[in-house]
Amino acid sequence: MSDVTKPGGYGQGSRPPKIKNKSAAAVQITAEQLIREAYERQGSVQKVPRQKVLDGEELSDYQMRRRREFEEGVRKNRSNIAEWLRYASWEESQNEVKRARSIYERALDVDSRNQTVYIKYAELEMKNKNTNSARNLYDRAVTILPRVSQFWYRYTYMEELLDNVDGAREIFNRWMQWEPEEEAWSAFIKFERRYAETDNARAVFERFVFVHPESKTWLKWAKFEEDLGEPDRVRDIFGRAIDRLGEAFMDQHIFISFAKFEVRMKEVERARAIYKYALERLPKAKSQALYNQYTLFEKQYGDREEIEDVVANKRRMQYEAALKHDVQDYDMWIDYAKLEESVASNFDRTRDVYERAIAEHPHVLDKRLWRRYIYLWLYYALFEETVARDVGRARQVYTACVGLIPHKQFTFAKLWLQYAWFEIRQGDVGAARRALGRALGMCPKDRLFRGYIELELELRDFDRVRTLYSKYVEFNPTNCTTWVEFAKLEAALHENERCQALFELAVEQPTLDMPEVLWKAYIDFEYDLGDYDKTRELYGQLLTLTDHVKVWISLARFELAVADDSEGRLTAARSVYERAYSRLKELGLTEERLALLEAWREAERSEPRWGDVAAVEKKMPRRVRKRRKLDDGSLEEYFDYVFPDDEEQGARFKLLAKAHLWKQKAAAAAELASDNNDGYE
Repeated sequence: MSDVTKPGGYGQGSRPPKIKNKSAAAVQITAEQLIREAYERQGSVQKVPRQKVLDGEELSDYQMRRRREFEEGVRKNRSNIAEWLRYASWEESQNEVKRARSIYERALDVDSRNQTVYIKYAELEMKNKNTNSARNLYDRAVTILPRVSQFWYRYTYMEELLDNVDGAREIFNRWMQWEPEEEAWSAFIKFERRYAETDNARAVFERFVFVHPESKTWLKWAKFEEDLGEPDRVRDIFGRAIDRLGEAFMDQHIFISFAKFEVRMKEVERARAIYKYALERLPKAKSQALYNQYTLFEKQYGDREEIEDVVANKRRMQYEAALKHDVQDYDMWIDYAKLEESVASNFDRTRDVYERAIAEHPHVLDKRLWRRYIYLWLYYALFEETVARDVGRARQVYTACVGLIPHKQFTFAKLWLQYAWFEIRQGDVGAARRALGRALGMCPKDRLFRGYIELELELRDFDRVRTLYSKYVEFNPTNCTTWVEFAKLEAALHENERCQALFELAVEQPTLDMPEVLWKAYIDFEYDLGDYDKTRELYGQLLTLTDHVKVWISLARFELAVADDSEGRLTAARSVYERAYSRLKELGLTEERLALLEAWREAERSEPRWGDVAAVEKKMPRRVRKRRKLDDGSLEEYFDYVFPDDEEQGARFKLLAKAHLWKQKAAAAAELASDNNDGYE
């Protein structure tokens, strides 16, 4: 009997069918098509017929049936407040206020802290003009949930609508005892202002700033008094705010508003005194807006020098205070010196800061500690050269710094190079060369060699550049970048024999930091010269040192590029790929073999006439999932590649192993039979 297939392609066992072909379909179906087909195939929705009630008996039956449905609903899910609200709303639509009230009370018995029930209940009472009931209900709500501001707002609004101003004020006072958020206090103040109760509003502000002692609260109070035209009260409020907040919690906006108020009152000197007082006491991080406002104020009412002097004095005090805690904070010294450079009219103050800073040198011979200290000397020398225009003093700074550094332990190439370029700018090339030569003699470094070479290249003195490169490779023969740059220099000067000799000398070095860079540069050089035999020879030498798959692929692509005809080109490349495949197979490099085969396949595809893609495809591995045991004893799944030729070789090895095992068993059986015969004899 044939299997009965269920809708959707599921069989009797309710198991999903196995999909054999998981490739993408030729024609793809979009989500838009699926939605459109579902909409077109959906049936017509049957509408519930409207029911007309013609007499009282039918109305009673309808109401009884609906009440039964609602009661059944709230009985099944008593905690579903939405069902209670629908029930009460329906009773209200039937003009059954008592029943609706009863339902709301039952809902409050279920959840006495539900805000929606209270709001709907109060709206019911207010719609039916049951003022006392609504008042009692709001009183219950604010008693049970005093932190819900919505009840208080509605309660006071209702009393205000009823012209019960005293009752609304009493409710506000009850609310303020709970110390609510700022919006509640603002609502109380607006209420008092609507009825022109200025003294009451001031009393509310007194309580407001006590509960919320923040700058914006004081600013609101000051704005209130300013609107009433009480400047003395405004000044008193700002003074109380400054005293109450203190320096720890002081906000710059208090001073800004205070100063702007004085400007509006035409008291410019008062405003300037306020700005100066604030800038002297507030830290820099908290006074940026204050400084900007002070700048705008002085642009309008004062001069620039006064602004810069005030700000500079404030920052000087901050720097001095910070340096008292850590006199070797060299970043602070640098900022301090830059400040003096920007504001000082004479250079003595700036020099004094630099001299004080460089006197605090590290007492430990640790280059990490000296690094920021050296920048002080560099900035000092640049100041003397570019700002003060005193070349002699700048040279003295460089000389003193060079004499201070313990060059036997460490040195700073940046100092020597900047000193040399300083001499170049002064037109004294000999002094620059002497400085760098002294540096290389005392403490040679890679960066010093590179900087000296760059300087000589700028001067176009190639003989000196060759000499420096020779010294450089003697100093650090493992640096491949140096060899490559030296060879590129000779190539740029069309000294090909020198370049080849350099490359030959470089590859013979026993230790190199990046040999792949050197070999690539050498091979590219010979390739650019058109010496393909030498290029093949270099590839051969490189393959004796490494079996990296990229080298094999590069050699094969080289053969593809240099042969005369397409067939010969592909034959030479195929030979390289076959040698590489055999070598990587011997080494057991799976990932490298896969990369090689992919490159080989692309090479075969590049020549449609002579290429043999099928032969390469036969060698392509298949991806399998395997497990391996970790150090902690757990198993880990991973993917591996199985090559066809490895499987054939494995099968032959298994057959030989079985034959060898059979031979051993046969020999053991023959020996046992011989021993038995000897025993019988």
